[in-house]
Amino acid sequence: QVELVESGGGLVQAGGSLRLSCAASGIRFSSFEMGWFRQAPGQEREFVGRIWSGDMPYYADSVKGRFTISRDDAKSTVYLQMNGLKVEDTAVYYCAADRSPGLSVRPSDYDYWGQGTQVTVSS
Repeated sequence: QVELVESGGGLVQAGGSLRLSCAASGIRFSSFEMGWFRQAPGQEREFVGRIWSGDMPYYADSVKGRFTISRDDAKSTVYLQMNGLKVEDTAVYYCAADRSPGLSVRPSDYDYWGQGTQVTVSS
């Protein structure tokens, strides 16, 4: 049974930082591409970034230079370090796993999803 569990969300002031974690189980984590997405109320799910052990992380332009994705294959965990948070970063953040790595940026590219964690940035 595959499970992705996000944690680390919360309320933060603009300019602050948060670190999200996503712990995976039930998959051979090291072979999966891991992605982060977010969804604000009334909006479509939006790509944030992705990472695979075989290449460099890739980010959406809206977060490039502020967010950093990393992974610890020994812990089957992927992280999203968010710095310089803006009000427009407010959303539910989801991690996702793709069994076929290949610069996956669409939600449909991913096979498994976490339940999401809320990030709220206040002005």
